[in-house]
Amino acid sequence: MLDDRSAVVAQPAGVAHLLARARRLETEVRRLIEHRRRNDPAPDDPFRGLYLSEAAIEHVLSEPDPVPPADRDGLRVVEAAADEDERVGGPSRLRLLARRAELTELDVELLLVALVPDLDSRFEKLYAYLNDDVTRRRATIGLALELLRIPATDGAARARLHAAAPLVRTGLLTIEEPDRPFLSRGLRIPDRVTAHLLGDDTPDEQLLELLTERRPLDGPLVGALADCLLAGEPLVYVRESAPGTGTGLVVAAATRAGRPLIGLDLTRWPPYPPTADLVTVVAREAALTGGLVLAHPIEALAAVPGALQRLSAIGLPLALVGSVHWDPSWSSLVPLIVPAGQMSAGTRTGLWRHALARTDDDGALAAWTESASGAQLVLGPDQIDRAVSAATALARFQRTPLDAGLLRRGAMAQNAAGLERLARRIEPAVGWPDLVLPPATIGQLQEVSIRARNRDRVLAHWRMRPGGGRGRGVLALFAGDSGTGKTMAAEVIAADLGLDLYTVNLATVVDKYVGETEKNLERIFAEAGGVNAVLLFDEADAVFGKRSEVRDAHDRYANIESAYLLQRMESFDGLAILSTNLRSNIDEAFTRRLDSVIDFPAPDEAARAALWHRCLAPPLPCAPDLDLDFCARSFSLSGGNIRSAAITAAYLAAGAGRPVQMSDLVSAIAQEYRKLGRLVLDREFAPYTARSTAR
Repeated sequence: MLDDRSAVVAQPAGVAHLLARARRLETEVRRLIEHRRRNDPAPDDPFRGLYLSEAAIEHVLSEPDPVPPADRDGLRVVEAAADEDERVGGPSRLRLLARRAELTELDVELLLVALVPDLDSRFEKLYAYLNDDVTRRRATIGLALELLRIPATDGAARARLHAAAPLVRTGLLTIEEPDRPFLSRGLRIPDRVTAHLLGDDTPDEQLLELLTERRPLDGPLVGALADCLLAGEPLVYVRESAPGTGTGLVVAAATRAGRPLIGLDLTRWPPYPPTADLVTVVAREAALTGGLVLAHPIEALAAVPGALQRLSAIGLPLALVGSVHWDPSWSSLVPLIVPAGQMSAGTRTGLWRHALARTDDDGALAAWTESASGAQLVLGPDQIDRAVSAATALARFQRTPLDAGLLRRGAMAQNAAGLERLARRIEPAVGWPDLVLPPATIGQLQEVSIRARNRDRVLAHWRMRPGGGRGRGVLALFAGDSGTGKTMAAEVIAADLGLDLYTVNLATVVDKYVGETEKNLERIFAEAGGVNAVLLFDEADAVFGKRSEVRDAHDRYANIESAYLLQRMESFDGLAILSTNLRSNIDEAFTRRLDSVIDFPAPDEAARAALWHRCLAPPLPCAPDLDLDFCARSFSLSGGNIRSAAITAAYLAAGAGRPVQMSDLVSAIAQEYRKLGRLVLDREFAPYTARSTAR
């Protein structure tokens, strides 16, 4: 049995107190066994425990009820020794657990009664004897009360084993076989509790998939939140407007308050085991470690029936983080609601410096800081760490130094994949020198890029857009004929900002059923809000058209769709570009909400000449006699048509196995004219008519 020989082996701090309490319980077990044997009518019956004889029933009927009072002297001696140990080296784990879970002395005694079979296997046989059943080797409720010399009819004692009582609610004690009568239900201590009391801090295996570490993020609210945690605030909800700002705030406040953290990634919340069981595991881990439970994002659990209600009712400090407003139906507790606020450009730059400092690559840090991309990208602390790790892996793979380009690719890899199901992703491959547009148009496009770079300073710090619920987004309209460079200009702006370009596929947006178009657009805006990207609505007049006079139900619902878009565009925080071939078709209410309206003119002769030279530049092999000035002077084509004709000419030359010749170019232009529905007149192609006709 448990004796002083256990002290020969070095034990973790506090285990001696646990074993001393267990040895005291052993005395009670021996006393009860002696009592049973003296009053057992057939103690040596070999089939004892497998049936009930008449003599046994008669003995049960004649057994007196009174329970002798418990002897507290032994307990006082044990606790006095524990007091001395606590004064020297700190409290035992059993005492810490009792304080964290708000356990009474009776709760601790019940816990020990259920625990001792896991400390000494011989208690299984003793409990089987006391239960009068060889198959029941753990304590029952009735046996526990009897060992503690408490009457079975004591309502206060029985209440400590109800579902809402601390022992059961926090999962420290499991009551088995609920279909049995109350007194014959079994008591079991989960293995995680036993391991913790013996000095093992390995988290519960059911939580391993959910546990996650978060980076702290200092800010003006950290001190106030830390004070609330120290004061015992039971429920905190932090609403974050950018990824990582809410979790970073909680981590920093918990660190300042000296509270360990149990971080849960709710996106990994499994369908099995049932939510109630998993919440119990979370509560148990918080009670054992004294940690603050940080659960994020709350949206992932809001759709699971009853999950948030159960989680918020664990009775231990809990911090929830999400990007939506708090719904009072989520919990009967009233939370402390804290807005995390926006991360400033300076804070983001500091996070990039901190993450890059660990790479010991001063060149990459200097190049990234000089590019100012780190301040522009809306990434949280954890995303920045992952972006640097991804860029470092790419550098190892390519055997090249870490540079700003690789860091930008690492940052783009942190974008959520949800938007790719609703829009086409384009990785920018062009820059400002690739645009062939009038200087005034180029200046307007650069202004859009300037707006996107400096919106934190202008809108947040200088407060140039107060009130009204408007977002921090930048909205621009590109208007011009097809092929004038609108999509390419959007790609150039995305490249200048170090972002990806997502082109919205209107086929996935417009729906013939009432209300579905708005739902599709909401999904796009919601996904785009968490992505560092430029959102391009091509042929925007299809969804941003003018509202009309209501003559029938179709007009009414079309106007509702436009009204929704007006409101949603105002609250958008990203960079969105609308492109249209017919500016007059765009509703004036949309135009008022736009930050820039840029017209793309058809290219003049000089612009067409520049476009021909760009499209037929090396490495494309071209004959020296190409008359590109003739093509620019004679054919009024847009940039898109010129590029299409150049590609056709390249295919013709590749098929003939030679460089591109003027005959290939003339034939390609003739095909482009036919595509546009124009007449192909021989005099327009002179002096190359014969070559064109021959082909």
